[in-house]
Order: sequence, then structure tokens, then C-alpha cells
Amino acid sequence: MRTLALVSQKGGSGKSSIAVHLAVCAARRRKTVALVDLDPQASVLGWAKRRGRDDITVIGARSQEVPGILARAREQKVDVIILDTPGRADITAARVMSLADIALVPCRVGVYDVDASVETAAEVKRSGVKHAAFVLNAIPPRGTRHEETRAALERLLPVAPVGLHQLVAFSDALNDGRSVEELEPRGKAATEVRALYAWLAKL
Repeated sequence: MRTLALVSQKGGSGKSSIAVHLAVCAARRRKTVALVDLDPQASVLGWAKRRGRDDITVIGARSQEVPGILARAREQKVDVIILDTPGRADITAARVMSLADIALVPCRVGVYDVDASVETAAEVKRSGVKHAAFVLNAIPPRGTRHEETRAALERLLPVAPVGLHQLVAFSDALNDGRSVEELEPRGKAATEVRALYAWLAKL
């Protein structure tokens, strides 16, 4: 079983969106997947309700419940568990990262997001998680600001070689509980999600 935690101390980084797209990507590859929504905003639970399917187990929980959830998941031979944490500084992310195999930190392009990522990176390092990396999210279609952001982040933690661009498919798919692979299987957004999933699978 592999456990992936999506963490960021800045709201709006795209954690929940990335979590559901990766979950569907894993499920489409015949993996047994569980999504755990630890965010009081319950974005993942809302997506699951709109989805109306049972191909992915989606659970709302608090951080103190995660050890028990992971233990039951191992007993049930779940392949992949994705943990979506709140977008703020609290003890939830720290607890979750200490239990995860991989911590993925979404970061949008821009100075405010980089500044907010400094403390997140420090928290990741303190957690002792085995693998951790930033992933650039909502990369603008033009310009080189994403390269500057990447360079700044690389001084804090590794950065995933795959980034996700600012594409309308990412939000359109969520409107009715789908993923970009289900909305536009041959589109750029789906290609990026598959590439990110493949990179994570190799860690």
C-alpha cells in the first residue's frame, strides 16, 4: 500500500483537485483507491457526491482517525490512499505526513505562493516523510514565471518534473464528479495527470 499526502499551508493551491485527478488515474489503472478528506471545506466529499459512483472509496475524517484508517486499508489490501489535508497551518498536515510515504506540495506560480511554501517545506522536512516534492500547479500558458518559481522552490525541496498547466478541463471535470481523463482522455490536462501519476509511482 502506498500513501500520498497532499499538503500546503496556503489555501487555493489545488490540493483537492490534484487529489481527485490522481485518484481516478490510479483507479483507471485497476488500483484499489481510497481518498481521505481531512479538510473542513470537504471539497473531495462534494466531488464524490457529484460523481455518484463507488469505484473510489471517499472518507471524511479527522487527523487523529488516520492511523486507524490506514490500518484498515492495509487489512483490506487497498493499493493507494490519498490524503487531502486542510489549506492552513495546523497539526493535521504534520500528523498526516508522518504516516505517509510521499508528501506532494502543490504550489501556484507567484511570489506569494513561494513565500507561503517556505514554512510548508520546513514542516515537510520535520515530518521525516520518505519522499517529498513540490508540484507546480496552474502554470500560466505564457511567460517564464513558472521557471522562476521552480528555481526558488528547488532551494527548499525537490520539484516534480511534471507540472500542471492552467487549463479549463481541470475545473470543468470536477463540476460533475469526473476527472480530466474521463472528460478529455486525449487532452493536455489528462496527459499531464498521467505523467505526474507515473512519476509518483516510480518513487
